[in-house]
Amino acid sequence: MKKNSENCCGGGQGRKEKKEILREIKSFISPSPMRDFETALGQYILYRDILQLASKNYKIYLAIRDTVFDTFFQRKSIQAVVQLQQIEFIVFNNEREEITLWIN
Repeated sequence: MKKNSENCCGGGQGRKEKKEILREIKSFISPSPMRDFETALGQYILYRDILQLASKNYKIYLAIRDTVFDTFFQRKSIQAVVQLQQIEFIVFNNEREEITLWIN
């Protein structure tokens, strides 16, 4: 899991507050994307819950390649699980090394 800090404006008051972001990058390269999803989902939920229990104010994202998001994560069953578990994503393009989508 990687940790980043970012500054953002808080509450419309013009002051900056620091927000910690954690991201778990998953490759989804095994022959079974469902198995990769099971592993990624379990780790995401575990990390999110441990941070919540420890009263850490972090935002956690599951980071995945855009090609995986555009295929596997468009399945209705996967979308239903994502919504149920309230998974937040960072979708990135690996070749261009850029974030293409943030999903909160």
